[in-house]
Amino acid sequence: MSISFGNRPYAAGMTEPGGTAGAPRIVGERRRATDAEARALASAVRLRILRLCLDEPLTNKEIAARLGRNPATVLHHVRTLAETGFLVAEPERRGARGAREVPYRATGKSWLMDTGDRPPPARDPLLAAFLEEVAAVGEQRLESTRLGLRLSAADHAELSRRLRELLDEYARRPADPEGQKWSVYLGMHPEV
Repeated sequence: MSISFGNRPYAAGMTEPGGTAGAPRIVGERRRATDAEARALASAVRLRILRLCLDEPLTNKEIAARLGRNPATVLHHVRTLAETGFLVAEPERRGARGAREVPYRATGKSWLMDTGDRPPPARDPLLAAFLEEVAAVGEQRLESTRLGLRLSAADHAELSRRLRELLDEYARRPADPEGQKWSVYLGMHPEV
């Protein structure tokens, strides 16, 4: 079993468009995702889009270039995320050749979604997004560790709760504009 803390995707961002440095990044309470929200988050590509738009608004063209994907395909994903409130359009701007561009920023709503009661997709989108991101930066830059434990049900629940609380604390902290960007993926599974 993989643990992602209620299957909440890790791609969080500012909750208010044009949020300011020092402002909380995540505001609000966790809640059960609607079917549309759960479907929107069941895609590694969409989770990667949320991560890219975490600290800076990006246009569809910029997102497609960073993902190495077709802009038309990316536009479908961007629209899905915007329709479900995971991305918000910022004020329109003019591109290098005067074309109209709409930048999008992640809202942070993904961190607040609980999709744990839904059947898991065939492939874990959180794991898939993580593997794609690690492949992009290179495995040599990954800091990883493993730990084997024997836990009672109560100890497992306590460990999960404490890890969830720690991640939630950091997700809600204001972003440091001078800080380096990091991604965290945590998975737990029973041993066979």
